[in-house]
Formats: sequence, structure tokens, C-alpha cells
Amino acid sequence: MIKQSDQTPVAVGEPATRPAVVRRRGVGTRIAAGFGYSLGLPMLLLVIWGLVATRSTNRFFPGPLTIYDAFVETWVGSAFIEDVLPSLYRLGLGITASVLIGIAAGTIIGLVQWLRELLEPLLEFFRAIPPPVLIPVVMLLLGITDTMKVVVIVSGAIWPILLNTIEGVRSTDSVMTETADSFQITWWERLWFLVLPAASPRIMAGVRQGLSVALILMVISEMFASSAGLGYRISYFQRNYLIAEMWSGILLLGLVGVFLAVVFGIVERRVLRWYHGIREVNRV
Repeated sequence: MIKQSDQTPVAVGEPATRPAVVRRRGVGTRIAAGFGYSLGLPMLLLVIWGLVATRSTNRFFPGPLTIYDAFVETWVGSAFIEDVLPSLYRLGLGITASVLIGIAAGTIIGLVQWLRELLEPLLEFFRAIPPPVLIPVVMLLLGITDTMKVVVIVSGAIWPILLNTIEGVRSTDSVMTETADSFQITWWERLWFLVLPAASPRIMAGVRQGLSVALILMVISEMFASSAGLGYRISYFQRNYLIAEMWSGILLLGLVGVFLAVVFGIVERRVLRWYHGIREVNRV
């Protein structure tokens, strides 16, 4: 008895198996998908906010259109130059100083073991002090100046950068360190090509945390003692019951935070390109 084969006959000259066609999405499709994921939830929240605000009689909960009108009237014009730009300038100085001092001091402390053991209790003590508590002390020492506001920003933003740098430098791979010793690599080459690249993931994590702390302290320092600035304006609007203007200031702060996150993401991808490449290889 002849049993018919279950396989479909293959024509002469036709390959036995056909490779699956892999369709890759174009660049435009990926960009559109990225914007969809990034803006989808915020747009949905705005729609929900608008619907709730139209049904609410609470004057402290204005709708998105009212806040948008207040945003344009308040911040598009002279207020942007007089209040926003000085705040961003102080924020930039504070972040730059925190990054430079934190990485430099953290690298030295991480490399020198006896110095790390000596300073560890002192660092933990100062890290535990909330930076806003230091504002009156800094005001007495430096007065109500822009320098005081920058120092307040640095006093809080430096700690995650400093401590992450110390931990990253300290945890450099011992095998790589011994290899560098065997090849008699100079101290500078070891620092630039081994220690800092190995510690860079932790350093960038500390910088990410420092950015959010710096933005918070920028606002707090201007609320305490200032006659201009973004934090001062938001506090002024709150005291005078200018609710829509107050919400517009909060919206501007959120936009500044998003801008910092985007810039940091671009810098991080360039600095940690090798690190993300290794993770992709290990993931496959």
C-alpha cells in the first residue's frame, strides 16, 4: 500500500525553503512611533484635565486653555528675559560647578583609600543635611546675591555626583587594574583610559540625580530671598491668588526639566556608547 506523503511537492529548480522576508520599519515610522509613545499619555492627560476643569467650579483648578493663555501673557516677553534667563543662568552655573567638583573630588577620594576611609563619615554627615536648611547660613555668609543661589544649588546637587563617582572609581575591575600594572601604564593613561570609563556609568547616574536636585534648589533659593527669578514669580503669583499664572510657572518648570532630560539623554548616549553597546551584545 502506497502512502501519500504529507509534504507539498517542490518544483524543479525551486529552493526547498524560502527565507522569511524581514520587514524593517523606516526611519520615519520609528520617529513617528517615538513621538506617539512620548506624547500620547501627556495628550490624554490634557484631554482628561480639560474635561474635568469644564465641569469643576473650583477656581484653583483652571483648564489647560486658561493656563496656556496665562503662559503666553506671562512668560512670552520681558518676563522671560528678566526672570527666566537669570534663573537658567544660575542653574547652569550650579550644575557645571557640581559636575566638575563632584567628578574631580570623587576621583581623588576614590583612588586614595586612606583618604576615602578618613572622609567617609564626614561625607555621610553633610549628605544627610537637607540643602534648604543651609540657605539661611549661606545668606548670612554671602548675602542675598547670585553667588548665594549658585552655592545653594551646588550644596545639594554635588552629593549624588560625588558619591557615585567615588563608588564608581572604587569598584574599578581588579583584573583590568592588574593588567594595567603589568603593562606599566602611566598614571594619567590609567586614569583617562581605565578608571574614568569604568566609573562613567555611575557618574552619569549621579549627574542625572543631580540635575533634578539642582532644579529644585534653584526654585527654593529664589523663593527664600529674591526679587526676581522663576521661583520668586511662582511664589508671588501664589501669594496674590493669581492661580492661572502660578500654574503657568509650574508648567514652565516642567518644560525646563524636560529640556534638561533631553540634553542629558543625548550626552549620555555619546559618553556611554560603549556601555550600551556591551549591554546590547549581552542581551542578544
